[in-house]
Amino acid sequence: MKVDQIRSLMTNNPYKPTALLLSALDETAWLFNLRGNDIPYNPFFYSYTLLTLDEIWLFVHTNRVTEDLKEYLTASCTGPLCVQLKSYGSVRENLITYVAQPEAKVWIGTEYTNYALYEIITPQEKLMTSSYSPVLTTKAVKDETEERILREAHVRDAVAVIQLLMWLEKAVPQGNLTELRAAEYVNNCRSKQKDNRGPSFETISASGPNAALAHYSPSEETSRRLTVDEMYLVDSGGQYLDGTTDITRTVHWGTPTDMQKEAFTRVLMGNIEISQTVFPSGTSGVRIEMLGRRALWEVGLNYGHGTGHGVGNYFGVHEWPVGFQNNNIPFKAGMFTSIEPGYYKENDFGIRIEDIAVTIPVHTKYGHNFLTFDTVSLVPYDRKLVDTLLLTSKQLQWLNNYYEKIRQLLGPELDKQGLHEEKDWMLRNTEPFTEAGSSASVSSSSLTLIALVFALHNIV
Repeated sequence: MKVDQIRSLMTNNPYKPTALLLSALDETAWLFNLRGNDIPYNPFFYSYTLLTLDEIWLFVHTNRVTEDLKEYLTASCTGPLCVQLKSYGSVRENLITYVAQPEAKVWIGTEYTNYALYEIITPQEKLMTSSYSPVLTTKAVKDETEERILREAHVRDAVAVIQLLMWLEKAVPQGNLTELRAAEYVNNCRSKQKDNRGPSFETISASGPNAALAHYSPSEETSRRLTVDEMYLVDSGGQYLDGTTDITRTVHWGTPTDMQKEAFTRVLMGNIEISQTVFPSGTSGVRIEMLGRRALWEVGLNYGHGTGHGVGNYFGVHEWPVGFQNNNIPFKAGMFTSIEPGYYKENDFGIRIEDIAVTIPVHTKYGHNFLTFDTVSLVPYDRKLVDTLLLTSKQLQWLNNYYEKIRQLLGPELDKQGLHEEKDWMLRNTEPFTEAGSSASVSSSSLTLIALVFALHNIV
């Protein structure tokens, strides 16, 4: 089905390419429904693919291909759906031979094709380029099954993150934990979840000034002791057979400063603003990205990294070309992206709030073909860092709705796994927020009413 789909895109392209060269490892992995372990944290294998309208050439280390795999790929024939296995090192010479054919025209995605192969495709009339291959742009939109199972992976992943946060809450005050130990703990929690195949990247476990380094990871030499006096940021993810996860939470086990609390809340406001925005299908992420920064900009704060990236079904944790940068493709329904604004105060602390969300259709009063984001990460934020005085009523409503969704989706999974203490922790940390000043407004209204009654009585 995938081969037919990509060939259809080739046939219908007005430039009429006769072949498609795939160089990015996830392109070949997606096309053949294969995974490997050549790259740390990524389920990929060294490969190239040349897909023509009537042949499929897969360039791999052929000595690693089992008989079962050959049968799966129907590698013993030469028909249009038979995969012809060729040695990984022969891709250049085979491409030279193909390009020499009179009518050959090769389509490449320039973002992922290396120059050693690009330079072969001459003269210019034999080359067709786009920023991304049709495989990458097709893979970016998940079908109904891919979306469902990626959501399911995030439910199980949330269990592991909640186990970490609950454990840290109890153990950090004892004064014996380090950044490295916390990273090991969350990896171990994930390893016990169904279909887990390890972390999706090296865990960022950072406290105090280390957290001000946006992509710091602890080592034996740099690992700091965790204390109740410093903020702690943990950015981690898992590889599961049904999906790849990535989530960041920032917590404080003591008393945060007013500045820390305000900065955290403004980062959260940015996350919520993107998550609840409604936009036309086909909108580029770069047009939405500033919503994640606006609350920070209002007080002269900012962050120096991107606001989001795609994720997939057991692929790389940074799955291009989805996201909020100017070289990402426009959003369509069924795309998964991270939403991750932050703030980093040099030599002091760092804040990042990262969730994975999927674009879904939304009904508007007048327009059609509009989208919004549906958050699939299911871990509550640190309550003591949220200043509800800064949140609008709409932002507060979004937050309470999100917490209710966590209860509905994660509660049954915690019950299923017999994790009663973790469920109690989740319920405590997803209690709905009340709007700041609501009690005061009631009292003020009552006083106004009493004053009015007295005034009317005096008039009478």
